[in-house]
Amino acid sequence: MKRPALIFIVLLYSFNAAAQKLYKFQDEQGVWHFTDKLTETKQKLEVRQLKVAPKQLVWLLQSGEERHPQFYIRNDYAGPVEVEIDFSERDNVQARPDLPKRFVIDPGKSATLFEVNGINEHEPWRLELKYRYVIGSPLTHYNSTASYLPPIAPNTSFQISQAFGGIFSHNDQQNQYAVDIVMPIGTPVFAARAGIVLEAEDDFYKGGINKAYSAKANSIRILHDDGSMAIYAHLELEKAQVYPGLAVAAGQLIGYSGNTGFSSGPHLHFAVQVNKGMELVSVPFTFINQSGQAEEPSVDAWLKRLSPSQEGNVVECC
Repeated sequence: MKRPALIFIVLLYSFNAAAQKLYKFQDEQGVWHFTDKLTETKQKLEVRQLKVAPKQLVWLLQSGEERHPQFYIRNDYAGPVEVEIDFSERDNVQARPDLPKRFVIDPGKSATLFEVNGINEHEPWRLELKYRYVIGSPLTHYNSTASYLPPIAPNTSFQISQAFGGIFSHNDQQNQYAVDIVMPIGTPVFAARAGIVLEAEDDFYKGGINKAYSAKANSIRILHDDGSMAIYAHLELEKAQVYPGLAVAAGQLIGYSGNTGFSSGPHLHFAVQVNKGMELVSVPFTFINQSGQAEEPSVDAWLKRLSPSQEGNVVECC
């Protein structure tokens, strides 16, 4: 009897990125050295930023007997993900429960999600599995009353260059309800709402209006207690002040603005997103204005954050 062939096809909707630097120096004997480790030397040290490589954080793994395999997910995010698993090919095989099926997976290793068996065990069988995932728990009917601190320093103000439905780049589901805040590179960026850091991409170093840069913005993603997530994008290279799994307070410094990714100039891109139907979708939100009231952001308006003493009670209630 032929043994079943198990082949896994990985389709990823979201990933983290990791990059390295290449250090080059010449020793006293004139010999050139290349290393990815920062080295102490009296000689001139040249540094080159290497390309960012994808880093997988969600895995479909197998356990159990070879002829009766079971499957589970390992989720290396600090928050939940929704995973959809299906056969891409099946021959004389069945799953219990049947596929396709979606699962919500908390951080860490899940329990067994499904098992696979041959329909006629006297005949050979084979399968191919595919899966995709979206970060965040599904929130089909999300409705929030929370307002957000402007993600800037207290007593500072910056102009909004693109708001909800902006024609330049706010015309898809993930960015429809987003704002672009013009600010110089290196401007401090603060958490607009308390939560847990899910992603802190810090290694991208290029930017421009070429669509090739669309997925190459340094960004920080923070999960809120209602399941929504704030995204802070186009941040400066290697300036993140937080890391995945860290709990942050509203108004806490998290990074510095930059010009990485699909960007026509230095600015901060801010949006609130939820997982709806295995898709990240932006949702409307309001900022707390200078009067302490909730206000929808508008293009060309000046965004100003209150002083800590003024916003104290507002932050506690939101």
